Amino acid sequence: MSLFDQKLSVLHEQLHKKEISVTDLVDESYQRIQQVDDKVEAFLTLDEERARSKAKEFDQKLGTDEAKGLLFGMPIGIKDNIVTRDLRTTSASKILDNFNPIYDATVIQKLQAADSITIGKLNMDEFAMGSSTENSGYQKTKNPWDLETVPGGSSGGSAAAVAAGEVPFSLGSDTGGSIRQPASFCGVVGLKPTYGRVSRFGLVAFASSLDQIGPLTRTVEDNAYLLQAISGLDPMDSTSANVDVPNFVQSLTGDVKGLKIAVPKEYIGEGVKEEVKQSVLDALKILEKLGATWEEVSLPHSKYALATYYLLSSSEASANLARFDGVRYGYRTPNAETLMNLYKNTRAEGFGDEVKRRIMLGTFALSSGYYDAYYKKAQKVRTLIKQDFENIFEKYDVIIGPTTPTPAFKVGENTSDPMTMYRNDILTIPVNLAGVPGISVPCGFSNGLPLGLQIIGKHFDESTVYRVAHAFEQATNFHKQKPQL
Repeated sequence: MSLFDQKLSVLHEQLHKKEISVTDLVDESYQRIQQVDDKVEAFLTLDEERARSKAKEFDQKLGTDEAKGLLFGMPIGIKDNIVTRDLRTTSASKILDNFNPIYDATVIQKLQAADSITIGKLNMDEFAMGSSTENSGYQKTKNPWDLETVPGGSSGGSAAAVAAGEVPFSLGSDTGGSIRQPASFCGVVGLKPTYGRVSRFGLVAFASSLDQIGPLTRTVEDNAYLLQAISGLDPMDSTSANVDVPNFVQSLTGDVKGLKIAVPKEYIGEGVKEEVKQSVLDALKILEKLGATWEEVSLPHSKYALATYYLLSSSEASANLARFDGVRYGYRTPNAETLMNLYKNTRAEGFGDEVKRRIMLGTFALSSGYYDAYYKKAQKVRTLIKQDFENIFEKYDVIIGPTTPTPAFKVGENTSDPMTMYRNDILTIPVNLAGVPGISVPCGFSNGLPLGLQIIGKHFDESTVYRVAHAFEQATNFHKQKPQL
């Protein structure tokens, strides 16, 4: 039995009693990486020397007041678009191949203050653009449940590393479902917090009005502990919200009596596989037995979410990625005789196909003559999508549906068809456009592959989202099942 099969609170207690050491936890992580990562390919960069040194230092503190924090000595994996001082951060792009940041992202500073230990940086779709982690500039991460299928994306490495038992938890980022979709595919718990709950300072920007950092874990309780550690106002991020951070763990009461659930008919309609739909209906029956009630509702503008998202996110990406020009940092082409050639060749050689595709789409949508027809119209539709959620939340506590319309698909199955790939995020994208929190928890299997239940809450009401997710988790055993690598 792996140490990482235990909940965070149990591991903390074992550390406190000196039944295990921090070195044991770090050893467990690197030994597991050595055993399985050649198959899974979740990690891009390891920080082994520094991690082992910290483990020895922390072992000296065991039994003292300095070791009381729940994340003390806990190993964690970090998505490779979150900057880490003196630890290579590439965003899985060749254009940042040699980038060693000179500062830590705010979430990394918070994890360091909580005395967690960074094991390494995790693979992803290049600049977080993708739904399968096949767009990485370095390697294709595999799903630990079936190595012939994708782990989802763009936080595929973060989800796969947790599912494979390489780390007990990880950080990902979610722009249109990039935490929840891989969490669903890999059978783990993944939360996209409310926009502004967690600082984006030090997150390599894709679409700044949509990006959010969030936790991927084995259990809902662990997820709540990790969100607690990374949340809060940050003066370095003007979009981080000045709202109180509640004790998320205290909301895990298991009590959902009287809770009102909305189930959008658009989320269990056309394009959603029958076994996925059935797993959601089965989950609703369990929540009914626990005292909740549910009704079918409509989110009428959700059918426009996909087009709205790709116009807005690509537009923001085209502006954000203009900074990668070969002048200040990152890759610089050796094939340039003029400044214009330097820009063109650096970007042509450094960016992958999907990144180029989105930059071109975004630049077109922002260009003179097309701005009003595309970008401005998409912003108006985004407002309508947000209002749909606000209208539902006037009567209901949470919205529930599937996280993804299908289980994980085969590696290479959709790479030549970008539109099919984009549709994988159709159920998660509206949550980012509205800025509300959403979580994916395991809710079943289809031919041995995990399925995810998506629970969506009101702005800054992660506590209710966690309460429902935890009550469902405690009434089922899906989260206890592990892939046999």
